[in-house]
Amino acid sequence: MATLVVCSGGLDSVTLAHRVAAEDELAGLVTFDYGQRHRKELDFAARAAERLGARHDVVDLSVLGRHLSGSALTDDVDVPDGHYAADNMAVTVVPNRNPILFTIAFGIASSRGWERVAAAIHAGDHFVYPDCRPEFVSAFAEMEHRALEGMGEVAFHAPFVHWAKADIVAEGARLGVPFAETWSCYRGESVHCGRCGTCVERREAFHLAGVADPTAYTDPDYWQQALNEQA
Repeated sequence: MATLVVCSGGLDSVTLAHRVAAEDELAGLVTFDYGQRHRKELDFAARAAERLGARHDVVDLSVLGRHLSGSALTDDVDVPDGHYAADNMAVTVVPNRNPILFTIAFGIASSRGWERVAAAIHAGDHFVYPDCRPEFVSAFAEMEHRALEGMGEVAFHAPFVHWAKADIVAEGARLGVPFAETWSCYRGESVHCGRCGTCVERREAFHLAGVADPTAYTDPDYWQQALNEQA
């Protein structure tokens, strides 16, 4: 099944790209520049595409970030430290981001005659991000079925939607994903900060999966403090 993977360059989406390439037909990767402050992730998506020998499209939506204001990912708002489950992580929500990006991905897939769009949304994000929940996946798939009716069916593939981050790390290890060639940190500095929600989640996931974490962090031990504070 010809599949277009929405790939940010992060651990989850790169693992998904490797999984699709190993088990099905990877038609291509699509990455979105939506004005995110950690846009260096785009470089890691490009590396994944090159490694997998896949077509890679980067869609320039950089102007979008100026209109989706108020998020620490697109605006002049400090990225908070701590675990994803903490209340302050709500500031990292970019309103309606996934529906916007996925709609474009479905349009691309439909126009090229591809049969499926895959996204790496997972259970660990459900607490903070409403557009990462199973209910969203079901509703969005139905919307696209209606939107593209008569133009060829494009399925929505979200195999990690009920998985924890540690499950994705274990799957990536099985597939031989080069985790050092993925980017998660919201701050987008020279190395992962180790303190933002996505760094804490990443560090914890490797620990829970029992997989060595090759990631360089400015503060490699903070994740344990963040978890203790959340407990």
